[in-house]
Amino acid sequence: MGEVLTTMKIMPDSPDVDLEAIKATIESSMPEGAKLHEMSEEPIAFGLVAIILQFITDDGEGGSEPVEEMVSGIEGVASFEITGVGRLM
Repeated sequence: MGEVLTTMKIMPDSPDVDLEAIKATIESSMPEGAKLHEMSEEPIAFGLVAIILQFITDDGEGGSEPVEEMVSGIEGVASFEITGVGRLM
């Protein structure tokens, strides 16, 4: 079984949301079996900034679902989308 690197774009509710609080929650709440690889910020428009989250999971069944559930439950997160999935060699 290999590992998969998943990239997720997380959109906050508004430009006023504390992105550092969201990032801290992600870091402290990563589900078992998922490893944080990298987090960065991407300016979108009108002061809105997305969080780009990259994480590593096994390529088994369920893959990114635990991380998706965790992110969807964070206060201040409006939406997210998986923007990339690639197998690590």
